[in-house]
Amino acid sequence: MERLFLAKRVRCFLVDETMVKVHGEEGWVWVAYEPYQRRFLGLYFSLTRNGLTAEAFLGRLIERYGRHRVYTDGGTWYPEACEFLGLEHRLLDPLYKSLIERAVQRVKDRTEAFDDHFSCRKPGCRLSHVRNWLGVFNLHQQLEYLKLIGFVKEVMGLS
Repeated sequence: MERLFLAKRVRCFLVDETMVKVHGEEGWVWVAYEPYQRRFLGLYFSLTRNGLTAEAFLGRLIERYGRHRVYTDGGTWYPEACEFLGLEHRLLDPLYKSLIERAVQRVKDRTEAFDDHFSCRKPGCRLSHVRNWLGVFNLHQQLEYLKLIGFVKEVMGLS
């Protein structure tokens, strides 16, 4: 199912991360955005922010979309991750920076709101509900998915 919603032509990865408060803990949401298609390419949740986490996130993007230039805001963990993976790393210019910052803020707001309304009550929660939420959020942002839902509504006479 995941392969169904791949971006047709990826030119670059705009990557950023943001701290979110979920279940009383600090976590990090990593976001990859494609500016030309205005779509999320990947979302990743971790409890750490370092070079190894950046490398794991970028590695997943390479598996899905191939190797592309990576633009970031200058976090010290990105250059080493890109170098290890053989990716070209560049700093964001102001136009791209505002695009990724808006996309990241949208994900952050919705993730924290989700956790406020549907927080996990299990003892020893590993925050899998947040990881699942990010997968669903990413799916609902994909153009192919939105077209499919529109088609189903039209066929069923719900639109």
